Amino acid sequence: QVDVVESGGGLVQAGDSLRLSCTAAGIIFNNPDDLTVGWFRQAPGKEREFVAAIWTLTGATRVASEVEGRFTISRVNARNTVYLTINSLHLEDTAVYYCAAVRGQRLSDAEGRYDYWGPGTQVTVFS
Repeated sequence: QVDVVESGGGLVQAGDSLRLSCTAAGIIFNNPDDLTVGWFRQAPGKEREFVAAIWTLTGATRVASEVEGRFTISRVNARNTVYLTINSLHLEDTAVYYCAAVRGQRLSDAEGRYDYWGPGTQVTVFS
């Protein structure tokens, strides 16, 4: 069983930056299992959507085209943690941000490919 938990959300002003963290428990990155860790978000009244994913073994990433250039995903294996850095926050970035994980290299944008989900962290952007 892998548990993932998000942190770092909050109330932020448009134009600012924010870094979200996703920490995994019950597994050590790449020892022996590598993971794909993904970020998704769900805005009010909308379906959950893919944001970015990273493979813990090589650091290979995939970022949704809608946020590419503003969102960066990274990992620190020694901390069992994946980060999502959001620059130049927009009002429409307001959402609950979820971290999800699956063993192996997937880099998938499909929710169904992920086995482990965190409870989410709220990001609210104000003008």
